[in-house]
Amino acid sequence: MNSKAKNITAIAMLCAVSYVVMVFGRFPVVLFLKYDPKDAVIALGGLIWGPMTSCIVSVIVSFLEMLSVSETGIIGCMMNIISSCSFACTASVIYKRKRTLTGAVIGLTVGGVTMTAVMMLWNYLVTPLYMGYPREAVAKLLIPAFLPFNLLKSGLNGGFTFLLYKPVITALRKGGYVTASVKQGKKRPAGLILVTVMIMISCILFILSMNGII
Repeated sequence: MNSKAKNITAIAMLCAVSYVVMVFGRFPVVLFLKYDPKDAVIALGGLIWGPMTSCIVSVIVSFLEMLSVSETGIIGCMMNIISSCSFACTASVIYKRKRTLTGAVIGLTVGGVTMTAVMMLWNYLVTPLYMGYPREAVAKLLIPAFLPFNLLKSGLNGGFTFLLYKPVITALRKGGYVTASVKQGKKRPAGLILVTVMIMISCILFILSMNGII
């Protein structure tokens, strides 16, 4: 399989997986805001094949989401693209320049912070247009609702991406979809994996408490 065919196959595979986890993995967090792990899949694609892959997959999956399950139309589609790209593309750009464990951690962290900041601004500017909320009401929800949602989303996306990267790239290497030039990186310290898992568990417990489940 030549390089171009591999890239097309990788993008198609990422789009399919991202769409499936978006449809079957979404659940409410607060108000109308729902979490799904598609951005983790998109970020994995970016870390492995570069930021342009993340961008392309973000656009395709967001468009498919708009046509199938979303009720927010083109504005919601644009916000999904911006949210996914601000996390995944930022992380993959940093990792592309520093392909080490430290680079991955920094990339995912900066990606999460960037997504949170960008989406806070876009929620303030755009949410009133498609949800029918007065801008003053949206402003009052920024800190108690939008900020924790985006922080939780960033934590879960970063955690899933970090934990899945090693097994995914190993499987892709064995299947011939990743060349030997793509580094696997050093073995991840057990302590860092434990911290990642604890952050993700904390995020999940907080989401459950926000929904009154626990």
